[in-house]
Amino acid sequence: MNIPGEMRENLRQMIAVLQAERQALAGLDLDAIIGCVQDKIALCGTLDVTGPFADELVIDDECRGLLDAAKRLNEVNRQVRNLIAANVAARLDALTGSPALYRAGMNASSPYTYAGVKG
Repeated sequence: MNIPGEMRENLRQMIAVLQAERQALAGLDLDAIIGCVQDKIALCGTLDVTGPFADELVIDDECRGLLDAAKRLNEVNRQVRNLIAANVAARLDALTGSPALYRAGMNASSPYTYAGVKG
């Protein structure tokens, strides 16, 4: 198989893995999530060999479309993972009765903003 053909097939596989990952995230299936992560790592390694950094590779419209679809699916999955993590953090905070030590958007009056000398 030629390099653009291999790349197309690898991108199709990546899209399938990303869709499976979304299903695993929705079901909170840890084994399936880990399996998807391993599959994504393997496919990323394969795409590195056949990807745009390979010598003289011209990406056609079909590959561009597959790349765009994979990028969007990966972004959606990233957002879902972040929502799940935030939900878990909120539940743990509620169970322990203590606020999280690390929060995005901490203001300057927070005691955790600087570890240096108080001013």
